[in-house]
Amino acid sequence: MRRHFPVNFLLTIFFTLLGLAVMGYHPGLEDDGVYLTAIKRDLNPALYPHDANFFQLQLQATFFDKWVAWFVRSTGIPVAATEFLLQFAAIVLIIFSCWMIARRLFPEARAQWAGVAMVSAMFTLPVAGTALYLVDQHLHPRALATGFILLAVSRILANRKWQATAPLLLAFMIHPIMAAMGVSFCVFLSLAMMEPAPAWLRSRYRPAESSVAAAFVPLGWVFDPPTPAWREAVNMHTSLCLYRWAWYEWLGAWAPLILFWVLWHIARRRGERLLARFALAVFAFCLFQLAVAMIISAVPALVRLAPAQPMRYLQLVYFFMTLVGGCLLGKYLLKASVWRWAVFLVVINGGMLLAQRLEFSSSDHLELPGRTSDNQWLQAFAWVRQNTPTDAYFALDPEYLAAPEEDYHSFRAMAERSQLADNIKDTAVVALVPELGDAWERQVKAQEGWQHFQPADFERLKAEFGVDWVLVSYPQPAGLNCEWHNGSLSVCRIP
Repeated sequence: MRRHFPVNFLLTIFFTLLGLAVMGYHPGLEDDGVYLTAIKRDLNPALYPHDANFFQLQLQATFFDKWVAWFVRSTGIPVAATEFLLQFAAIVLIIFSCWMIARRLFPEARAQWAGVAMVSAMFTLPVAGTALYLVDQHLHPRALATGFILLAVSRILANRKWQATAPLLLAFMIHPIMAAMGVSFCVFLSLAMMEPAPAWLRSRYRPAESSVAAAFVPLGWVFDPPTPAWREAVNMHTSLCLYRWAWYEWLGAWAPLILFWVLWHIARRRGERLLARFALAVFAFCLFQLAVAMIISAVPALVRLAPAQPMRYLQLVYFFMTLVGGCLLGKYLLKASVWRWAVFLVVINGGMLLAQRLEFSSSDHLELPGRTSDNQWLQAFAWVRQNTPTDAYFALDPEYLAAPEEDYHSFRAMAERSQLADNIKDTAVVALVPELGDAWERQVKAQEGWQHFQPADFERLKAEFGVDWVLVSYPQPAGLNCEWHNGSLSVCRIP
């Protein structure tokens, strides 16, 4: 390994850059409305005086935002540059860890790097019905936690189980729920790696209580009666309601079970002992976690556990499926053929790049720090950030994230101002923090009929909630005092 270190290092950086170029980079997107907003609040406590609960309460169990804020203070690197730097570091960690796993399972270098190439191209592969990607297009603690979990898996495969402890602890500090999934898999893998092999490896797998690890981190509110507002918020996310998944989403959940069961039998017949044990560990892990998820979804008394997303175990499994699938292609199909490799790389990367450009057609593919955006929503957010008071309280369309050309950028994260609750992202927060349900429901209901609001409606919001600014479509309703506009949006004071 040391002899080939320069080549391996360069290939790791190459596939990191390629993966980043294909997936794109979109700070402030979706979950960044919680994480990036919390980081900015940690750095400047004067921000978000009216709505901090809508992101802070969710992050009580993680050190992620506080650690990133500490990094910004210690280094003096701006938040935007820090976010990009850590996103790059997370991808490097994932790529390196995947290669470390591949080199244990497959002796051929071409198989190892074909697996890594497949993973780097498939970062934005949707994971069944979980509403997750393998890696998000912005800095997310799940990506860093996944990188550490994969590193821990590589250490167990290398028979260095004690070396898996530190990565798993780091993962737990960053993203406790993903870390719990990682610990669960590492338990199954450690049992599969035992010498002599346990009985369930030599014969048919039987779930054993001794192999059960926590699949989620229960919170104190788990057994409280669910409120109507909480149920409404949860029901808006089919990813949290397993038995509402479409047939193809169920297929995405069952496919790994079947594929790794087949791989286990084939590898065992061929004498590929480590690959067989790994495949069986994945199969057993899937079987156990799927059973847990189905029980949680079926038992009314456990309904409050649904927001922990027990099906998110599939994200880790999809990493393994993508990695092993690519390794098998490299070993048996690509081999040493330059033309086959060229077609392989063009097809997998080109297809995923096209999908990302179609999904975020109104935004730059790489929204790098310091670049001025042509997206009119981001232009409005930038004006708000630079020209309104820190304690400004905004109202905007509660469905704004799904508006044409908005591309799911968070107002809180990008404008750095408080806002009334929205009806898309904040529902996911309410699902995790039920105590916010009443406030969320009251604010969203007060904004019903937003498209037809007149000055009297905005004045009602000001009287009820203290809102003093609005972001509305241009041209704005008559009677509003607007200080800025572009071709789509106006920023206005409420009289």
